[in-house]
Formats: sequence, structure tokens, C-alpha cells
Amino acid sequence: MAKYSSPEYFKGKTLMITGGTGSFGTTVLKRFLTSEIGEIRIFSRDEKKQDDLRHELQAKYPEHADKVRFFIGDVRNIASLNDAVDGVDFIFHAAALKQVPSCEFFPMEAVRTNIIGTDNLLNAAISAKVKNVVCLSTDKAAYPINAMGISKAMMEKIIRANALRAVEKGGTVISCTRYGNVMCSRGSIIPLFIEQIRAGKPITITDPNMTRFLMNLDEAVDLVMFAFEQAKPGDLFVQKADASTIGVLGQAVQRLFGDTGTKIIGARHGEKLFETLLTNEERVRSEDMGDYFRVTPDERGLNYDKFLATYGAVTQAEEAYTSHNTKRLSVNETIEKILTTEYVNEQLASWNR
Repeated sequence: MAKYSSPEYFKGKTLMITGGTGSFGTTVLKRFLTSEIGEIRIFSRDEKKQDDLRHELQAKYPEHADKVRFFIGDVRNIASLNDAVDGVDFIFHAAALKQVPSCEFFPMEAVRTNIIGTDNLLNAAISAKVKNVVCLSTDKAAYPINAMGISKAMMEKIIRANALRAVEKGGTVISCTRYGNVMCSRGSIIPLFIEQIRAGKPITITDPNMTRFLMNLDEAVDLVMFAFEQAKPGDLFVQKADASTIGVLGQAVQRLFGDTGTKIIGARHGEKLFETLLTNEERVRSEDMGDYFRVTPDERGLNYDKFLATYGAVTQAEEAYTSHNTKRLSVNETIEKILTTEYVNEQLASWNR
């Protein structure tokens, strides 16, 4: 059940979603679709996915489908962004290259989309005087060890720099949300496990002791809504979440769909043993907001002579916020958690026909 619905200030306004045909983008779209928002613009580069989504909306949401407009474009191309943002009030920026192994082999593609593309989007938004932009980041940006994480870490720096520049211009509020593992999103592990079980094959596990945060798409969208409501320029928001080991997650999926065995394949290129959502340095500057942490930006300029040094100033917390030190779910608790996803329930329904 969603905690946050679109507030009154969305009424009659225009929202643009970059990467709007992905699992994250479509979940945001459907959250807003039946609200009193005026228009939703889907910006992406895949015309086939746009056409599929258009037909789905017409079939499932005939009373609301006309609110949605589709824009073919690429965040790498600022001209296509300038056309799309004209008249937009709010933007949710989800367009990105997200697959860790792909980015390892093609790092410059990650740079072009995740770094340069984000800068293009924010420049277009500031020029068009968009009211509010919320960008999507990842745990892999915290202490990054792979190309995808490094590109997302640089993306967060781009967000902060543009957020402060936007303040100077007296306009767009730019913030960032950082997520761990979103269950059943495109390319994630639970759909892979189910596909392998359907084929009668053993599930493939990289390392059973790896831990991952577990949150569903609705919870992830709640954080987006919270950021739209609460963000100040340059803020970073993180949702508190439970975690499980990959081994426990595999057991949970097999309890629901059948035990076809397990094959340990070793870590993929650039994978971490655990996820970090807040670094030691960020945790010092974080504000506990109940379900979320807010990390405020360092607003000092380059002229350090203006600032007084404080002897013994604390620059790091004792520990980061990671999937190793948050609440660890048991197999039964993990089953309860994954049953909160629409995807798993749909798969179970089709399985039992």
C-alpha cells in the first residue's frame, strides 16, 4: 500500500519521466495516472516499448490514457530534451544504463548516458524553469568499485553542482534518490530465478553470502513522492530497508515455485559483497526522517578562507548504512517480502493455472 499520493500541487501540472518505459518509470507513471495531474510525458529512445506501453494504457486505463504523451529522444541529445521539457513542471529522471556487467565492458556508454545525459537533462530543466526534478541513483554510487557505480557517483556530483547553480538562478529544485535492490525490476534476480525454475534448471547464485536490500517498486515510488514533497536543493534521500542474503532469497523463491537445485557461479564483473546506501561520510550529514534519511549537501564554496575550521570536527560516522548491518530477513520473512510484489503474484497465478 502506497504511503504517499500525489499532493495538491500536482493538480493540473505536467510531469515528465525520462526512461519512462522501464519498470521504474512505468510504476511512477501508473501512480500519477489516476491522479488529478494534467499531463504525463514519457521520454525514452525505444519506440517499440513506447508503442507497447501506449496500447497497455489504452486497454487498462481508457479513462486516463489521453493524459500521456510520448516523446522519442535520448538524454545524450540535448536538442531532443529541450523540445520535451518545454512547459513541464516536474521531472522524474530514471533514464540510465543500469546493468553492471554491460557498463564494465562499455564504460564510455555509461559515461555518455549516466553522466553527460544527466547534465543535459538538468541544463534543459533549468533553462525551461521546471519547478522540481528528482533523479534516480543507486547504492552502487556509494564507494563505487564498478563502472556503473562510478558513473552514478559522478551523476550525483552533477546533480549537486546543478542544484546549487539552479539556486543561484532562483529556480528549479533538484534532488536525488538512492536505492538498493528493487525487487522484480527489469534485469533483477527474482525474475531470473523464476525463469530458471520454469525451465527446470538450477537457479544460479553468484555468492550465497552476498546481502542485498529488498524493497518493492511501490516503496521505491513512495520515496520519489516524498522527495518531490520534501526536497531542498541538492538533497539526497535514502529509504531504510531490510535485507537478505542471496542464498536466503534463492531459498525463498524456490519455496514458492519449486526446488530445482542451486548452482554457485561466482561474482560477476564489478559485483559487491554488500550494498551501501549511506557512506560513513554521508551518515554524519544525514537527518533521520523516520522511514528515510535525508543527506544535505555541503554548501561551502571554493573560497575556504571564509570558513572557520573547528578543531576535532567529526567527518565520519562509526559505520555506513549497508545491507550487512540493517535488519537481516529469514527465509519466511523474505517470502513475505517478495509476495508484496505484483510480479511474483502474477507469476504464481499463472503457475497454478
